[in-house]
Amino acid sequence: MNEPRFLLRPCTWVYLTLLLLTFITWFVGVNHLSGRFFAFLVFGFALLKGQLIGDHFMGLRWVAGPWRWAIFIWLVLVGTLVTAAFWRTL
Repeated sequence: MNEPRFLLRPCTWVYLTLLLLTFITWFVGVNHLSGRFFAFLVFGFALLKGQLIGDHFMGLRWVAGPWRWAIFIWLVLVGTLVTAAFWRTL
């Protein structure tokens, strides 16, 4: 007899991942963890979350051509500029 399985849809896994990354970011902030490692960790999480949102919730994962890369290129460009500016202040 087939037993029903508890399977989550991919968008649910992405949502749970976003919640986990947000919780870790919140934990770093509440506990006043500082330093380059934590700064770049939180910033990396923000870039990853942006990519996940673009791919899964904006539907860009299955789009062909330059539209699929629009969010990725924008995130890399902004991420590089913010990282360069942040690196110079440390």
